[in-house]
Amino acid sequence: MTPILVFDIETIPDTEGLRRLRGHAPETADAEVAEAAFAARREQTGGSDFLPHYLHRVVTISCVLRDRDTFRVWSLGDPSEGEASLIQRFFDGIEKLQPQLVSWNGGGFDLPVLHYRALRHGVVASKYWDLGEDDRDFKWNNYISRYHMRHLDLMDLLAMYQPRANAPLDEFSQLLGFPGKLGMGGAQVWGAFQEGRLEAIRNYCETDVVNTYLVFLRFQKMRGALQPAQYEKECDLVKDSLDKLPGEHWRQFLVQWGGR
Repeated sequence: MTPILVFDIETIPDTEGLRRLRGHAPETADAEVAEAAFAARREQTGGSDFLPHYLHRVVTISCVLRDRDTFRVWSLGDPSEGEASLIQRFFDGIEKLQPQLVSWNGGGFDLPVLHYRALRHGVVASKYWDLGEDDRDFKWNNYISRYHMRHLDLMDLLAMYQPRANAPLDEFSQLLGFPGKLGMGGAQVWGAFQEGRLEAIRNYCETDVVNTYLVFLRFQKMRGALQPAQYEKECDLVKDSLDKLPGEHWRQFLVQWGGR
């Protein structure tokens, strides 16, 4: 089988970049730099303080890998690892496995952020950017083109590429009977990072990718790629795999999903 790699990122304001662009003194605290950017963004947008993609810094990349008979969920690197190394690890995995990528809003947020940050850090990602120059198969099915399946953005596809039809992963997962987000939301990541709660951020991101994978399984069942018995077997594999993992977030996830 083609490996399935589900991914999600968590980000914080790029305070280093904001200092350079906005003229903050080097000694200005990160919190002050970020708050100034949030305030300027709220004034610009009329309320939202969500920063442009190029002003985000990646602090966590979490993945689910489904390959042959194995299911694995983890966050790349360790909590102290730098952004450049995390991003290079992600694209190295694509280089090695050539998986089908699956995301929820990956085309709208995660991948554009990874593109900008990879470019800043000099990350190499030749297979990811192959549009058919090296492998002719990639001309008709690559990671970049919106309507190809080598990267499946579930949110984008289910909404028929109409932004007004987009659904939030948390609520939609719950509607399907899955746990949804646990313990944190994206808007709380910056605060958690300032408090040094990197492990909590990684745990939150990992539960997000498992929710995304479960939605993907339901999608595969809907389109006939999985028969009902196969779908149930896949869900059982996820439950059994999570049950063996350490971490209170997995205990909570399984309880929310129906108990273990």
